[in-house]
Amino acid sequence: MINFGPWLPDQADFSNPGLTTATNVVPFVGGYRSFPQPSAYSGSATATIRGIFPSKNTSGSAFLFAGDAGKLYKFNAATAALDDVSKVGGYTLTGNQRWKFAQFGEVVLATGGITSNPQKFDLTTDTIFSDLAGSPPTANHIAIVRDFVWLADVNTGSGRVPYRVYWSGFNDAESWTAGTAQSDFQDIVDAGHISGIVGGEYCTILMERAIVRATYTGPPLIWQFDKVETQRGCKVPNSICHIGSLIFYLSDDGFYAFDGQRSTAIGNEKVDDFFNKDFNSGFAGNMTAGVDPVNKLAFWCYASVDSIDGSNDKVLVYNYEIGRWSLLETAIDYIAPFFSAAYTVDALDTLSATIDAFTIQTDSPALKGGEYFFGCGIGDKLFTFNGSPLSPSTIETGEAALSTGKHSIITRLYPYFDAGTVEASIGVRNTTTDTVSYSISNGMNTSGFVPFRATGRYHRAKLLFTNSHNIMQGIDLEARDIGGR
Repeated sequence: MINFGPWLPDQADFSNPGLTTATNVVPFVGGYRSFPQPSAYSGSATATIRGIFPSKNTSGSAFLFAGDAGKLYKFNAATAALDDVSKVGGYTLTGNQRWKFAQFGEVVLATGGITSNPQKFDLTTDTIFSDLAGSPPTANHIAIVRDFVWLADVNTGSGRVPYRVYWSGFNDAESWTAGTAQSDFQDIVDAGHISGIVGGEYCTILMERAIVRATYTGPPLIWQFDKVETQRGCKVPNSICHIGSLIFYLSDDGFYAFDGQRSTAIGNEKVDDFFNKDFNSGFAGNMTAGVDPVNKLAFWCYASVDSIDGSNDKVLVYNYEIGRWSLLETAIDYIAPFFSAAYTVDALDTLSATIDAFTIQTDSPALKGGEYFFGCGIGDKLFTFNGSPLSPSTIETGEAALSTGKHSIITRLYPYFDAGTVEASIGVRNTTTDTVSYSISNGMNTSGFVPFRATGRYHRAKLLFTNSHNIMQGIDLEARDIGGR
């Protein structure tokens, strides 16, 4: 069997050791899997979703928050509505501002950019958000680092300071007086703007031209700041996503993974060139990124050069366990993990008016309370990935000469996949400078192969999988030499 190898669009078609096309599939160790279409999960917000955040309180109850340009919402499982839980007067996010969330104990914190005061919602007592007390700066980024709340790219009332980080008092989200209770700030002045921060035991600060690590030392310095990456930084703020301390980001020269000490190129000679040509950089602010740790996948949703209005229309997918990529052709405005609220049988009618129209599988994590699953925002609604597979799933192999110096004829192609249907065509040409000519697409017969009479010196195979397939592993070919002409 010729296994479906890694998607390598940056390499030449001829003698490509992997695939030249892997669309609407996601990679796994044995080949590729289908990827489900988004299914509507919630009612409508007022405007396009600009942030999603799952949380749990200490008793294990799950909450799901979302935000748009003017409001913050809490998902209501009983009605599938996005209940308005905004502070009185709402908000005004402008441009490409997004809601960034963090959880500090029982309190969910949110910041909507330097034009909106940081918000808080106590999971045990609050019914609406309110301004975070203590006069914190407004900020574009938020994270929890040890026992501190961190804000970055801030405005303390005298204008934006895009290279400043600010942290709260020790174990106090509402203590923001510099010099009191270990609260203070730090300017990092020679690495451009801050693109994002990632919390945990230490703070990772991704900047335009560097990555800085802040380690807690206690009084009097409080934090030690070290530049651990000076060769590159993060080009697009919304390209940052992480699982634990492993951070993925987009730099000027491609995609990288940062492990806390150093950055490793993950897209070089694989997808970096493809992305640079396909990415509509004029709409970089629309990018959104997220990690699905269950399936070991990182996602980057972006506007391609084919996007008419600059909205996201494609998704790069990276399996960080095996280092392989793929591409989805679907529109997603914001991507993020969810925690589900529990559904009873009676409550299922909030998701669909009829059984026939119900697209979510009844054993899906989306219907179990407190279960982790991956979802997104499209337009003004929340969606889960529980629909039928994106179709068609397209796989195209690299090109090879089946017999050196001779023409060959392919008569049969045996596809290996687990369900659904497939149509295949063979691309042929006689020199590596010719335009590829594809045969008529044929389906698989009852004997398990696709019949052809495809003649040429160089061959490639294109397969279109549809319907209820899941695993696509590879192909076998039957061919014979027919001479040197």
